[in-house]
Amino acid sequence: MGIVVFYRMIGSLFARIGRLSLGFLAEVGQIALLVSGIVRYIPRVFRDRALVLEQMKIVGSDSLPLVILVGSFTGAIAALQATNLFAKFNLIGIARPFIGGSIATVVFTELTPVLTALVIAGRVGGAIAAQIGTMKVSEQIDALDMMAIDKDRYLGMPRVMAAITMMPVLAVFSSVVALVGAYILTNFMFGFSPSTFFTSVQAFFNMGEIARGLLKSLVFGGFTALIGVHVGFRTEGGAEGVGNSTVRAFTISAASILVIDALFGVVL
Repeated sequence: MGIVVFYRMIGSLFARIGRLSLGFLAEVGQIALLVSGIVRYIPRVFRDRALVLEQMKIVGSDSLPLVILVGSFTGAIAALQATNLFAKFNLIGIARPFIGGSIATVVFTELTPVLTALVIAGRVGGAIAAQIGTMKVSEQIDALDMMAIDKDRYLGMPRVMAAITMMPVLAVFSSVVALVGAYILTNFMFGFSPSTFFTSVQAFFNMGEIARGLLKSLVFGGFTALIGVHVGFRTEGGAEGVGNSTVRAFTISAASILVIDALFGVVL
């Protein structure tokens, strides 16, 4: 009897794994179809520039105050951790010429691209899913289909292109503010002069690292918007479904950002 129960449990486990695997593959296929639909309309960006510019405002300028706030504290925390580590081993004097460059490297290549992307995933990715999900449950998307307006062109392409365009810009703002915040903290706690800090940045930091951070931001932005659009298109169940889609879009986007960042670390 115990063996029968054991085999049933194993069978149930494998059945659940199979269902989850099939669901995952089906969702990957749906995202791939959405990508192909959006890419097909990229040549229309200039003709549909009003839609794209509206979304660029939402992703870019409307998010800028929050991004700057996060960036300033990111730089300060990075500087605090770096300087405290060297001070713990009484190496702050030896490490002084290298601290600015090391902080700039971690800020531009890791911290601000990832944290800015997570902020945008929460603010913009969730909003995209909620907006499109509301249109889906209220049958507005069906109305677009009846008017022969492709939802991928009208709803998907502008949001994805706006995120791809504006995320690197937001990352640059966040990185610059973070660097200033790092200098202010090192100046306040350890008496770093502007020449000491920024000479170190100039000497040990290169443009390739900036390009790496911008590439990450571009990929993060595109993927965040893509997930928001995908989840929004598949919203069901009225107001409760819209709320679930908002949470799901942020959860998937945040997890994907961390996974993609790890892949960047391995590949680059």
